[in-house]
Amino acid sequence: MKEIGIGFAGAGWMGTVLLQRLLGQSGVRIRALHQRSAERAHATLLDLGLDPGIYQPRYEELLATPGVDAVVLCTPNSSHGPQSIAALEAGKHVFCEKPCATRYRDFLRQIELAESQPHLITFVDYLMNFDSLENRILDMVRDGLFGTISQIQVNYRHPINIAGEKRWKLDRHIIGDAIGMGIIHSLSVMLNIMAAHQARPVRVFAASSTIQSRGFEVPPLYSIQILFDSGATGFCFGNIDHANGYDAYHHIHGVGGGLVFDSYLDRPSKVRYWSKAHAEGRWIYPLDLDRCAREQTEAFAWPADTTTPDSGDVLEHQTGACIDHFLGCIRQNRQSHLSFPAAASTAETGWAALWSAATGAPVDLPLDRDKALAFFDQLDAVPG
Repeated sequence: MKEIGIGFAGAGWMGTVLLQRLLGQSGVRIRALHQRSAERAHATLLDLGLDPGIYQPRYEELLATPGVDAVVLCTPNSSHGPQSIAALEAGKHVFCEKPCATRYRDFLRQIELAESQPHLITFVDYLMNFDSLENRILDMVRDGLFGTISQIQVNYRHPINIAGEKRWKLDRHIIGDAIGMGIIHSLSVMLNIMAAHQARPVRVFAASSTIQSRGFEVPPLYSIQILFDSGATGFCFGNIDHANGYDAYHHIHGVGGGLVFDSYLDRPSKVRYWSKAHAEGRWIYPLDLDRCAREQTEAFAWPADTTTPDSGDVLEHQTGACIDHFLGCIRQNRQSHLSFPAAASTAETGWAALWSAATGAPVDLPLDRDKALAFFDQLDAVPG
């Protein structure tokens, strides 16, 4: 198999972790690194044992570097759209950190380019989709353990780091919005679970709040309600400012069962579920192996190494699985389930929430693209 040449943009905290994951792969070579700070770039390259000569001060030079097959974008949010578009126009595969874009016009252009070049692999890094708990929930939903789902809640409440050089995350023109900064993870998880239930979002109603403790130039808190075509309702509390730790609370309620995942509880009580199809509808604590043994529910216990999405430390995230997936898609010439087009529903739900919060009215999905373009172009033009 041909070696995959990587052009990497953005060697910050998260970027350095992704670089390390790439260096652990066989058949991969880092061909170029672009970073705003030349000093930071050289230090990172030396720390990782890479040639400082691969540093490219301009992103355009990274794209023009011989041997670059794929681009990995871990730059500030506002760069994701323009840089991914430029990479696709240059014929490169694209791994893009969330959000995929901070301007609606760029979001549409990404999809257009990806659909017109199906040989190019694209991927939006909604990394919670690679957590083993999330995949187990998907299997449970597909197997009908909860029956018809009527309500679902997935939170994202985590005070993101704005210390030192990360203070750019306060700037609305760079961060884009709080939904894209992190809340989008919970929407992605919720939509994946409901897609496994053969349900799609059809309406969004959202409210935002500026009751905050730090100087974000965008509302850092959102309450988002989603109506699905099945009649189910989804809800998300989103908060990137003040929170006591990392909250990815899940609650699924169906006519035949339910599941609760409480981020703030430690094992073995962190997860519990019930199902009419299991143990006569009793609550099962699948991470409490001793309790499962006592209550004769061992068949429903989960492996001790089951991961749960409850940490803001990227070293504990499923970054390795994300990189494996992206490279595997390139090698097998198959599109990712998180490509720009395939993941568009998640991003579009986020855009709808922004629109709803700004107008105080519900927004129907799929979006009317002409009306959305007019609205978001006007929103982007508002100073401050």
